[in-house]
Order: sequence, then structure tokens, then C-alpha cells
Amino acid sequence: MLAPVDELPDLAGAVLDAVDLVPPGRVVTYGDVGAFVGCGPRQVGRVMALWGGAVAWWRVLRADGSPPPGHEQEALRRYRAEGTPLRAGGGRVDLATARWPLPGDPPS
Repeated sequence: MLAPVDELPDLAGAVLDAVDLVPPGRVVTYGDVGAFVGCGPRQVGRVMALWGGAVAWWRVLRADGSPPPGHEQEALRRYRAEGTPLRAGGGRVDLATARWPLPGDPPS
């Protein structure tokens, strides 16, 4: 059973707040969020698995531009609806174009 939103662990709240900063049509990786909040990408993945439905979960993806595992088709539908740049073939996000720098991230 999931904890109510007002009982989220601090890390979960920080991860979800970071994801809320990403605008439509842009994305971040699990590692980007982890670096921003001070944890590893696996911890970000765990938070997203448990509580990610409360935010734009499709905007957090793997470092190779692949959509979240198990949600590929829905994520791709949302990328197209938001105008998120995709790589040739349309199965992955073009990170060079779509990656959003979280506040405090060095420019790439």
C-alpha cells in the first residue's frame, strides 16, 4: 500500500518536485534527477515506481533516451503529443535536443 502524499518520505518529495520542474516537450534522466536531489538513479527509479503517477512520469527516462520500462507505448504517445524531439525511428527521445537542465545543473 502506498503512503498518502502528505506522508511521502523526504527523498520521494524531492524527486517528485524535481520532475515537476520539467516542462512539456522536455525530459531528464534518472541520473539527472538523482544528481539534483542527491541520490542515485536507482533510488529515483524506485520513487518513480511507487509515486511517479502523481507527476509527468514520462519525462524521466533512461540515459539512452529510452522511455520508462513497461510504459514505452504510453510514454511515446505522450512525447508525440507534447512535441518532444525523438530520434530517428521514433523509439527514443533525442536527449541532445530534449534534455532539460534542472536548476543548478551545468549547461551542456
